[in-house]
Amino acid sequence: MKMSLLTVALLMAAQAGVAAIAQTPASAAKDAPEQLPGLNTAFMDKTADPCTDFYKYACGNFAAVHPIPADRSRLGNFDLVYENNLFILHAILDKSAAGGASRTANEQKIGDFYSSCMDTAAIDREGLKLFQPELDRIAALKSKEELTGLLAHDQMINVNALFGYGEQQDFKDATKQIAALDQGGLGLPERDYYLRTGVEDEKIRQQYVAHIANTFKLLGEPDAKAAEDARQVMDLETALAKASMDVTSRRDPNNVYHMVLLTDLEKTAPAIDWSRLLQITKTPPVTDLNVTNPDFFKTLNALIESTPLDTLKTYLTWQLINSIPPTALPNAFDAEQFAFNGKILRGQLEQRPRWKRCVAATDTALGEALGQVYAAQAFSAASKEATLAMVRDIEAAMDADIDQLNWMSPETKAKAKEKLRAVANKIGYPNKWRDYSSLAIVRGQELGNEFRAAEFENHRELNKIGKPVDRGEFFMSPPTVNAYYNPLMNDINFPAGILQPPFYDPSEPDAVNYGHIGAVVGHELTHGFDDQGRQFDANGNLADWWTASDEKQFVDKTDCEVKEYGEFTVPGDVHVNGKLTLGENTADNGGIRLAYAAFLEDAKRKTIDLNSKQNGLTPLQEFFVAFAQNWCAEMRPEREREQVQTDGHSPDEFRANGVVRNMPEFGNAFNCKPGQAMVPATMCRVW
Repeated sequence: MKMSLLTVALLMAAQAGVAAIAQTPASAAKDAPEQLPGLNTAFMDKTADPCTDFYKYACGNFAAVHPIPADRSRLGNFDLVYENNLFILHAILDKSAAGGASRTANEQKIGDFYSSCMDTAAIDREGLKLFQPELDRIAALKSKEELTGLLAHDQMINVNALFGYGEQQDFKDATKQIAALDQGGLGLPERDYYLRTGVEDEKIRQQYVAHIANTFKLLGEPDAKAAEDARQVMDLETALAKASMDVTSRRDPNNVYHMVLLTDLEKTAPAIDWSRLLQITKTPPVTDLNVTNPDFFKTLNALIESTPLDTLKTYLTWQLINSIPPTALPNAFDAEQFAFNGKILRGQLEQRPRWKRCVAATDTALGEALGQVYAAQAFSAASKEATLAMVRDIEAAMDADIDQLNWMSPETKAKAKEKLRAVANKIGYPNKWRDYSSLAIVRGQELGNEFRAAEFENHRELNKIGKPVDRGEFFMSPPTVNAYYNPLMNDINFPAGILQPPFYDPSEPDAVNYGHIGAVVGHELTHGFDDQGRQFDANGNLADWWTASDEKQFVDKTDCEVKEYGEFTVPGDVHVNGKLTLGENTADNGGIRLAYAAFLEDAKRKTIDLNSKQNGLTPLQEFFVAFAQNWCAEMRPEREREQVQTDGHSPDEFRANGVVRNMPEFGNAFNCKPGQAMVPATMCRVW
């Protein structure tokens, strides 16, 4: 399984997996939402002063036009695109599920997987029989020496009990695939949920313990035993949390890279037979591996030794049930999972319709099988070429920007340009599709399909160890509404899903497209030079290519952003974590500058009149409004609080206002006066 040790990748950290397409098939047209315009005047509140609150000006009417549905915890422009495309994928999956001799092998797999997910009657009818063999496997443990076999099995079905195991590219030699061990084993979103003080945090912990107890009751335990078991689970997870590294510290790649000899690991954490775990998971031969947090595994060893076997079995039971995709569970378990994870943690009032959840589950399990059908229908060669042309324009803008930097030495500039010119651009979908022929999908076996899909993917990942890196691989499925930069590959990746209206629309003015997808392209490109990305060289290796003086100036400039964003708050007076969000904030700020410069060059080539107006806006004003409308959204307070505490991305409002207030070009475009909120005396700029 791929170890996600860096947080630079995603444009939207928790964004859903599919997107809108420009034309809706007749089978879905009746119910599908209308295509979104690139610049949506209905979202704007033109009574607001753009110089005082630009987000309100560009997005102030969004919530009135699109109130959050009861089955969502947030709704934004990305989510509207996602919702639109659900109908497209629904049509694809309905057709595939209908069967017939004309189905391809992939259509059989996605159709039968989706059909099995939708068969709630069969899932409920089987009840506990569905996962009784897994429960029996835990119950059968007679000694701690038998833990290794169970933990190895669990890792392969995506149950990261006690720790996480998988593969990654080697930070110091990006041509190599290596094995990796990571901290894990928690049921709450991240370690500080167990450790923060305060009324709200204590309340969530109490609700979490009640949720664990309710789940044990559904397994047939009496109330008193369920309560005691829940307490034991919470105590063990709290101990794991105390040993874990916090999300901000994990942003530094040096903090999560520690190559350890397998023989040394076996000496420092002998409670688990690591050689046997690698053997059971069919890992290719390794002599060393990355242990991301060595101190965690020392504590883990002590915890295993000191914790009674029955308590470990209780914990393993909870981790199993908590890790199974809820769509594969009987309704009572599914409802209990939603009551805590949906309602309490995120403020979601109602469960999502089953068919939408099953579309998403199919995309998760068989992303490229579904994506291949989607791409053939949704993404043209012309769209790919147009996107590549824009990417090249924005790369040229960064090349020119590096030349103009007055704080960077010629030596570091040369290295920066070397890295920029080595960036690979991956657009739409992979050139080589994933082969699912060895994955058995059986109609009517939802849980079995989930487990087999997980094992297939985890074996596929582990089998990379010791083999050449596949630089053509995509780590998102083609329908995904997102984008990412991978520092180890040194590539920027734009799935077909995000290259759709409103983010990219060939019928819209260039100003709008550069404000939308252009800023996205610039964002991902800038990630290669943010506080994480800058630590990797042109070949994807963790290597210092900066002079000491340039590094100091870079840190000084990023400190400005850390302080600036740290002053922003969400309801409840919870401050944005400027250090946690630094990479994304740097990418947001740098990305729009690159898109802006590229648009000016585009306008010069095409002799676009920058003083003309459309919808009462000049092209430069359209550019900024389109950029801000990327982030039009409404979020429930619970979800916003969770985001600020766990997510490397700032809340949507600050992804707009926090950026334009650092750009004098914005103030000029809207004739703002110095001292207004969007034109502060101190502006931050890294790139």
